[in-house]
Amino acid sequence: MKYFLATLHTEGLKIIKSKVIWIIAAAFSIAPLMAGFFMFVLKDPALAESAGLVGAQAQVAGEANWQSYLDLHAQMIGVGGIFVFGFVTSWIFGREYVDNTVKDLLTLPYSRAVIVTSKFLASFMTNIVLSAYIVALGFFIGWIVGLPQWSSAIVMQNLYVILIVTMLTIVLSTPVAFFASYSRGYLAPVGFVIITLIFSQILTAVGHGEYFPWAVPALYSGLTGETIISWSSLIIIGITSLLGFLSTLYWWLFADQH
Repeated sequence: MKYFLATLHTEGLKIIKSKVIWIIAAAFSIAPLMAGFFMFVLKDPALAESAGLVGAQAQVAGEANWQSYLDLHAQMIGVGGIFVFGFVTSWIFGREYVDNTVKDLLTLPYSRAVIVTSKFLASFMTNIVLSAYIVALGFFIGWIVGLPQWSSAIVMQNLYVILIVTMLTIVLSTPVAFFASYSRGYLAPVGFVIITLIFSQILTAVGHGEYFPWAVPALYSGLTGETIISWSSLIIIGITSLLGFLSTLYWWLFADQH
């Protein structure tokens, strides 16, 4: 436990002191800003009509109220989180190879399993903080816009959905860690994330998204109008995340590291 906590502390320092995470947070901030802009446009029909195409695009967000606004946040995390959380995971694992610091990790006097587990936990915690930041920023923007129909019941119900969507999206980042370790860099895992996003859109469009793990969070967020998740989808996500974790652990334990 002492080694694990020391390793986790080191990973936390790497993340906090790196500019990459702050750049990712700044880029992810665009999502609630756009959601707030759409709500602002929808509140004023005359402005929406004069905005032309922007007004038409804003109709996708629904009505200008807290329910539609928070629904939109869940959908942004369900879709955009696949890329953002995946990139964070690929950076945490791949940076050791890119910065040529993996040799230093491998000389430490404890099991490589400790390193892998601490990296996964650091990735999980970082992604949770990013999601919480986006939601908090969204609430701030929503209050500035002055959205109507605020109620504690609506907020609690939507926060529950956002939490589930966030958890499902984060656990699906474990295969990204394997590709980052296997390829010893960022390109392959980012390519994998992009491929999963493409297939998510295709399979959701043809009605089979519930069987593709990376499409399930977006479906649960209400992207198609429903917030229902089946046990089969949960089992598929569980198997996918477990395989990603075990394959990453196996690679670090048994693969030749140069």
